Amino acid sequence: MHPLARRWWHVAAVVAAAVIAPAPAAADITAFLGVTPTPETRLARGIGAGGGLVVVAFETELAWIGEDAGNGRPGLTTVMGNVLLQTPVAIGGVQLYGTSGLGVYRERLGETSETAVAANLGGGVKIGVAGPLKLRLDYRLFRLRGAPIHDVYHRAYAGATLGF
Repeated sequence: MHPLARRWWHVAAVVAAAVIAPAPAAADITAFLGVTPTPETRLARGIGAGGGLVVVAFETELAWIGEDAGNGRPGLTTVMGNVLLQTPVAIGGVQLYGTSGLGVYRERLGETSETAVAANLGGGVKIGVAGPLKLRLDYRLFRLRGAPIHDVYHRAYAGATLGF
């Protein structure tokens, strides 16, 4: 093969590898505060960490809703593993996503508690603030299995997400 032709094959191979290779994985961590209206409005807080490729991402989340035994409002702790499907790029600084996941929960009211499997479904937006910092707005619907006091919880939150 002529040396010039060989060089073009090398250039073509490098360009093809750059185009075909998957995007590098990105990761982030989110701290959030929110509310649940189940059974009445209360504070929810938590932290999540995740990573993924362009459209599909995975996250693990730990969240708490405080118990108010005097008013009959159970506390809820969840540990969830979620899959996110998101827009591949932010449009106007906003990236949309939908999420679904499975995990475990512990609902507690006084001496009564239940620990079992939970599922969640939701979605939200990540809004670019500055550099790797984003504002995250999220809504989730949780379905609790077993014998909880409330088998459905709703949660809305705002969080700060730091990408790395």
